[in-house]
Amino acid sequence: MKKRGDSPFKIYMNISLKRIIKSGWVDFRRNSGLSLATVFIMVLAISLVTSLFLLQKTTNYLVASLSEKVDMAVYFNEDPSTDEIDIIQKELSQLPEVKSLQYISKEEALQKFIARHRGEPVIMESLQEVGGNPLLASLNIKATEATQYAAISSFLDSASFKNLISKVDYSEKKPAIDKMFSLTSTIRNTGIGSSIILAVVAVLIAFNTVRIAIFNSRDEIETMRLVGASNWFIRGPFLVQGIIGGLLAVLITFIVFGVALWFLSPKIDLVIPGLSLSSYFFGRFLMVLALQLVAGVGLGACASLLAMHKHLKV
Repeated sequence: MKKRGDSPFKIYMNISLKRIIKSGWVDFRRNSGLSLATVFIMVLAISLVTSLFLLQKTTNYLVASLSEKVDMAVYFNEDPSTDEIDIIQKELSQLPEVKSLQYISKEEALQKFIARHRGEPVIMESLQEVGGNPLLASLNIKATEATQYAAISSFLDSASFKNLISKVDYSEKKPAIDKMFSLTSTIRNTGIGSSIILAVVAVLIAFNTVRIAIFNSRDEIETMRLVGASNWFIRGPFLVQGIIGGLLAVLITFIVFGVALWFLSPKIDLVIPGLSLSSYFFGRFLMVLALQLVAGVGLGACASLLAMHKHLKV
């Protein structure tokens, strides 16, 4: 409705914008088959992007959980003296990679061994036959991150107390640590690669949809050219068509993920206690929505602009 005081230019822009949006929606519905195919592929692409967002949280949580269970044990030739223990712990605690240290004497190691194998008579008999205490004093080291054990191991190889060390078990745990990070990296890279492929497919399908819409509207476009319509007035509906597809894809994806996580999160928590993906998803509602909008609207707008650049010369 025209308001008193509105300038002719503002009135014209309001009418133009309404017409552009309406025409874009009409074109979207006119090519409903291709439009729905475009939305479907966009939903898959946005779903992969959203899955990567959740996968990042999951892998970080798993790596942190596994890192808590991974440590490095340094075994000594003999029980170090109190002064030697203090020096060793002081040097190691100064390393930024070291999170915590725990010294275990030969007596403590024996007590833990007996408690762990108390119900295994064969092992207990073997221990009695050996006589004395065959176990070594050790220092358990936890790194800030699992990737930092290599740096700590290198430090131990050249430490001033190297002559006191009998064995460092890093080489035994290194394959498990490497496998853990290799697996998470493979999953992440596969997800990124799949997202890129689906994004390209979505752009190509949306591109073809807009191309057909331009072809079907060629008589109307020619008429608008003859009456002096602006480039924006002619191109706008096709840009809107791509954006509508992206918005619909975002809406569908967000609803599907929201409902799925609402029902599946309790089951996921049984497998990975404490993860709570639904809380993470809904707690970052705006971030997730912004990520999906950038992916969905970006794909739709990009496809429309490419199609207009190639097939709509005004």
